Amino acid sequence: MSSLQEKIYEKSPHFIQNCIVSVFNILAYKKRYSKKYKQFLEYYKNNKTLSTEELKELQKQKYREFIIYTKNNSEYYNKIFENIEDSDDLTNIKKLPIITKEVLRNNLSSIYTIDKNKGVISKTGGTTGKSLEVVYTYDDVQERFAMLDNFRNNFGYRLGERTAWFSGKNLLTSTDIKKKRFWKTDYFYKVRYYSTFHIHGKYLKYYLEDLITFKPPYMVGFPSTMYEIAKYGIANNIDFPANIIKAIFPTAETITEDIRKVLESYFKTDLYNQYASSEGAPFIIECENKKLHLELQSGVFEVLDGNNQPSSAGRLVVTSFTTHGTPLIRYDIGDQIELDNQGTCSCGNNNPLVKEVLGRISDYIYSEEIGKINLGNISNALKGVKGIIKFQIQQDSLEHLLIFVEKDENVFKLKDEETFLKNLRDRVGGTIEIEIQYVEEIPVEKSGKFRLIKNNIKDKIEK
Repeated sequence: MSSLQEKIYEKSPHFIQNCIVSVFNILAYKKRYSKKYKQFLEYYKNNKTLSTEELKELQKQKYREFIIYTKNNSEYYNKIFENIEDSDDLTNIKKLPIITKEVLRNNLSSIYTIDKNKGVISKTGGTTGKSLEVVYTYDDVQERFAMLDNFRNNFGYRLGERTAWFSGKNLLTSTDIKKKRFWKTDYFYKVRYYSTFHIHGKYLKYYLEDLITFKPPYMVGFPSTMYEIAKYGIANNIDFPANIIKAIFPTAETITEDIRKVLESYFKTDLYNQYASSEGAPFIIECENKKLHLELQSGVFEVLDGNNQPSSAGRLVVTSFTTHGTPLIRYDIGDQIELDNQGTCSCGNNNPLVKEVLGRISDYIYSEEIGKINLGNISNALKGVKGIIKFQIQQDSLEHLLIFVEKDENVFKLKDEETFLKNLRDRVGGTIEIEIQYVEEIPVEKSGKFRLIKNNIKDKIEK
């Protein structure tokens, strides 16, 4: 929303705000579900039982088409490909350079294949705290949603089903908080958006009571938020009715065994996981047997060790076939996975198996005013901010947050600091002290992994 739209929204009554949410969804869904969406959905539905050999052949074909398109339309990649023989042959992918988030961020203007106003912009801070603004073609968006919906359709979901959604949408006003109303509803598509910014012990009963009243067959979004609600229900002996939730589809965070166990047992349903990213990573999806599968039709997955050699467990480098606007080719996504080399699954999906997705660790910071603020919300604090290369939040007390910031001196302005601080305040509340320290470099951990959040007071926080 623009600043004017935000003011209109904030001053509108609850019913009108719900209508505004519906209108925004209708406009967004036109981009996602028009033109080729149904064609893509039918395509992936018909390809569910392809053999491993057929899937690999399709992957090679899509790779070739994608590389040729990128070479012809991206100035950055055209220069890379001109010195590589048979660059469109998948067997030669190792000849191409690995692209880091920093390289992508610094070269976006020459990587883009279309003007921003001719595509769909996705702004993401990412869980590593690096600011990115990628552009999708309309076909990219529709194909990605077709893949996602094809996955969810396996478990009964259809567009328009009543859904409880827990995401980074900051839709509440002070009036909502006073009235203990922590959600907004799109009545057109039957989606209720529950705030993930107010997960505090004193508010959880209202979330749970409304979920029981709303009776959504499906729950989607940040698992850490659903996890807190479930733990509250368990701790207070509030039984969640059976046969309401048909499936839970988590997003943006790693699913631990404990999170899965708590969510499935409390909500009396099954959880089905999937992995992708806002900047366009190819899909990893979970089947009915609770096995994760690489979706070879969506891209190329390379698992590499510290020497950039193939490994069964290591960092994930991806090439995504649904990023024609901002091509991702050998992109170091910043996550780690472990492959499962035990053959194929009995579910009928013959894509390779993944033992575990090791990235996107569910970390959080804590505010006495707000409660736990999850990694998904914190990572979105860079939206609308230019010039911050990356940042890290360190919490050593309940009253204070220390923010380390690496900035680009040529881009970062005072207004960017103001936007960044406002975004943080929206998430952590107005009482906790925020201290920003600008540094030349934020070091990575011994494992080589960058941590956006370093919470050193978890032992002081009631579980």
